[in-house]
Amino acid sequence: MRVDSIEARALAIPFRITFAHASAERRFMQSVWVEARSSHNTTGVGEGCPREYVTGEGLASALAFIARHRDEWCAAIDGVESLVARVQANRARIDANPAAWCAVELALLDCIGREASTSIEALLAMPPLDGTYRYTAVIGDGPVAAFDAQLARYVALGFRDFKIKLSGDAGRDRSKVRALSRAGVSPSSVRADANNRWKTPAEAIAHLAALDWTFFAIEEPLAAGDYAGMRDIARTLQVPIVLDESATRVCQLDGLGENPRHWIVNLRISKMGGLVRSLEIARRARDLGLRLIVGAHVGETSVLTRAALAIATFARDILVAQEGAFGTHLLERDAVAPCLMFGPGGVLHAPPAHPGLGLAMMEGS
Repeated sequence: MRVDSIEARALAIPFRITFAHASAERRFMQSVWVEARSSHNTTGVGEGCPREYVTGEGLASALAFIARHRDEWCAAIDGVESLVARVQANRARIDANPAAWCAVELALLDCIGREASTSIEALLAMPPLDGTYRYTAVIGDGPVAAFDAQLARYVALGFRDFKIKLSGDAGRDRSKVRALSRAGVSPSSVRADANNRWKTPAEAIAHLAALDWTFFAIEEPLAAGDYAGMRDIARTLQVPIVLDESATRVCQLDGLGENPRHWIVNLRISKMGGLVRSLEIARRARDLGLRLIVGAHVGETSVLTRAALAIATFARDILVAQEGAFGTHLLERDAVAPCLMFGPGGVLHAPPAHPGLGLAMMEGS
């Protein structure tokens, strides 16, 4: 296969609601959209979510990175083997531009798979999608009334797994756990995302202990990369820490194997730099005895939802939760069809196997 062109642009689709947390408030999604076209006029699509507060990327820098290197990639990549070799040989470059490369890699895998009439899982020697995937109910840090309304909708839909965003305000966060308790939600099914809110372990421990609620796990309570401080929190509160901004590349996992029960890795395909690197991270996590959450960025389209299903299937033995698949529950429209999103109970059934990602670009996307 010969790649004739790699074209990238910004994709902006409005949210149905505003989604807020400690690092940002968004009214529309922010993605890099890539289309890779072969010499046979086969087109593959890819998506990446640059986030300044996660990997330091912005839309402008991601698009500039792709513009600088797309001719080089067209000349060097002619199939899955050369694509994987490119990933392995350019680790530092992808470390600095993970979302941009993710969009390119997914578009190329989709194009290669379509040309070969095979799925992305078959291309990468991964198990085929199968069965059902159960997603987490994510409730943002909005006003108390909005939190209560969201919680009630999720409970009515039959969700079993919950993630709440902490505000850092003791009264407001206590009202959230009281609402969970009134709704009959077990603490063992709730994890809390602090979005790097506290400066010291003592501050985090004091706030969390005052809530009188034993979360299943706490995500990113301290500054990204403060593994020692987060280990102190895990030991004191006897609760595992979810690493998100603190786990963006495989080498960061190596220091976690001594106490694997303290850690859960939030693996987001875009943040990790694509599917090939995500597969590497999932394998390393398994070797170290770490558990995984297959996560998502707010506002992903079904392209990234579909890619994440591949990792969730591969890592089912170490998977504790899955996030995303909001589709048009959150977006005014999707960029592709079918729209992959959860239904009642937070369940998404495995889509049929089709070449590449198996998605068709919607007109006007």
